[in-house]
Amino acid sequence: MVLCLTGVCLVCAAILGGIYALTFEPIRKANENILKASIGAVLPEGVEISEPQTHEWEGVSYEYYPAVKDGNEVAYAVKSTTVGFGGPLSLMVGVLKDGTVFNTSVLACTETPGLGAKCQESGSHFRTQFQGFGPDKKLKVTKDGGDVDAITASTITSRAYALAVSNAVAVVKYLGGEDVSVDSATGASSPVVIKEGE
Repeated sequence: MVLCLTGVCLVCAAILGGIYALTFEPIRKANENILKASIGAVLPEGVEISEPQTHEWEGVSYEYYPAVKDGNEVAYAVKSTTVGFGGPLSLMVGVLKDGTVFNTSVLACTETPGLGAKCQESGSHFRTQFQGFGPDKKLKVTKDGGDVDAITASTITSRAYALAVSNAVAVVKYLGGEDVSVDSATGASSPVVIKEGE
């Protein structure tokens, strides 16, 4: 009986190992294509995308892709992940050097279908309101005193999405030399004015 069970386990392990080896490269390429498409969707046209870099901010490591035009960095695509109602919510956020959000794209979402999952719909008002979202506006839902219209009956997802965008903007501001802090009540980032001598 032990030999039989051992043989079955070995055969199953060999089959699983073989399937993993066969599917590893196609899955890697598919994920790479999704990432490239997401980066292209959140950055202005005509820019050259540099190699990925990482930056640690507030104890979290962020991967970002500088966008270069005429030898100057003009924008960044930042991968930002927060936790929504159903689990991790991962976005690619395009941010111009002045802190304006160019566009957003959902990389991974486990939100409730028909409710929070609406954040993935590219033509929805929720998604389009982030296009050109300026640094003069607050990246919080209106219920929390911000300028983001939440998805109906999905405030938690909307907050998580806005926080992911806010964190990406904060990373870009930090890369530009601006000191940024996090609002302990909402998790939203806000610039800190440092006076001379402090």
